[in-house]
Amino acid sequence: MTYHKPVLLDESIKGLNIKPNGIYVDVTFGGGGHSKEILKKLENGFLYGFDQDIDAINNTIESDNFKLIRSNFRFVKNFLKLEGVQKIDGLIADLGISSFQIDVPERGFAHRFENTIDMRMNSDADLDASEILNSYSEKEIARVLYEYGDIKQSRKIAQKIVKYRLDNKIETTSQLKDILSAFYPKKIENKFLSKFFQALRIEVNDEINALKDLLNDVVDLMNDKARLVVISYHSLEDKLIKNLITKGNVDGIDENDFFGNRKLQLTPINKKVIVPTDSECNVNSRARSAKLRIAEKI
Repeated sequence: MTYHKPVLLDESIKGLNIKPNGIYVDVTFGGGGHSKEILKKLENGFLYGFDQDIDAINNTIESDNFKLIRSNFRFVKNFLKLEGVQKIDGLIADLGISSFQIDVPERGFAHRFENTIDMRMNSDADLDASEILNSYSEKEIARVLYEYGDIKQSRKIAQKIVKYRLDNKIETTSQLKDILSAFYPKKIENKFLSKFFQALRIEVNDEINALKDLLNDVVDLMNDKARLVVISYHSLEDKLIKNLITKGNVDGIDENDFFGNRKLQLTPINKKVIVPTDSECNVNSRARSAKLRIAEKI
């Protein structure tokens, strides 16, 4: 399996401020790029990796300081408890989709390949993208496209999808392109299809709710001065992370204590969001939308 170098690798590892004897968690193991760098800095410390993708699990690292757990990161608190871990010194999350998942045609994540439409990060899950297109109501499809892809013509597209499936089950990339071709000029085809596929992928994997679950648990897991490092790739993710850091909760609700002070549990390490350099974006096109936020437990 070929995984690209993770986006903002040096900046994110530096942001973790790794203690040689600390306990760390990489909740998006993928190709192990972040985990390998973390392990280089550990002595008697320990790293737990999480990934729901069986292909990532098969890519584990042999080390006495490492354990890889096959699970969605929304359950990280429960699994760490089973491992006897109550507190950690840092957690890193590189959200979204891995280069390996995109580059394998049969996974159905990329519109550039002619294949079936799957998009499951956990291949054992019941719901795939084809099921959404063929069973969701017109209203539900429109919601997914607008909420997760910011697609303005979501209602008209949903209407056409529902009409198309009356005679044909939607199963392949070419069918989707045929349905959608009337909704965008050729010059923005890649951008439009990327947003459409992103919306389906987020719904298939329940990514936003999974991230909320992780963020709602993570502060309680952290020791004082522990670091939270998160790389996001679209505004919905980044807003949740920013809310947790600046408001104290993922919903962005202002909550004050008895004295009128905002209830904050984290303090930002980077005052401005960190983005990749032009040179990194030129090497890895996926890096263009990346945003890195780093925070420390107060």
